[in-house]
Amino acid sequence: MQRPSNYDLTREQMEGAFVRYDQGEMIRKFHLRQTSEHLFITFIGEDYRIGRRTGKVERLPSGGGEPVPAGFNESMTLFDVLCSSKPDCRLSGEYMTVTNLPGIANIAAPGTGTYAETARLFAGRPDVLRRACEALGGVPQRVGDVSSLIPLFDFMPVMVQFWDADEEFDAVLKIMWDRNTLDFMHFETTFYAAGHLLRRLKEYS
Repeated sequence: MQRPSNYDLTREQMEGAFVRYDQGEMIRKFHLRQTSEHLFITFIGEDYRIGRRTGKVERLPSGGGEPVPAGFNESMTLFDVLCSSKPDCRLSGEYMTVTNLPGIANIAAPGTGTYAETARLFAGRPDVLRRACEALGGVPQRVGDVSSLIPLFDFMPVMVQFWDADEEFDAVLKIMWDRNTLDFMHFETTFYAAGHLLRRLKEYS
């Protein structure tokens, strides 16, 4: 029998922790849909449900069919935002890189290779990235060759910015976060969320 991975164990711990939190407060704070069995939330253009007694996170296929167990990045992002966000979390409307968020100093951003890989995927194809952003509910902005304000959640967007490659420079892709992001989630959770957002963009490549 295959032993559970550290990812599986961490997710199971969070499932157990989730059911002990005040779900009524989650519902009020984020205006969540609910039944007696599940809470419902939209994350990067897809609907999820969380078992109120089990903590299990499942993605609801857009075309119907059976719910699909959510991946690690999705689950950990949802758990952190719902369980650990500050009571009075509000957006500022000011966007910056994750390493420039207040309270973050001299910390190297992990996962930069994933950003570069995604930028190369869309190099020479800004229209493809533009359509991918639109498919995720993005609203065009006026920065770079492509920029879009994409709803991470209904209550929290992030900004994708892209500069295409030219003769001198490689393509560059950035994700910009609201100044108050750390009122909604822990620093490390931004990388779970960003990883899933990049995966979603690649689905349209």
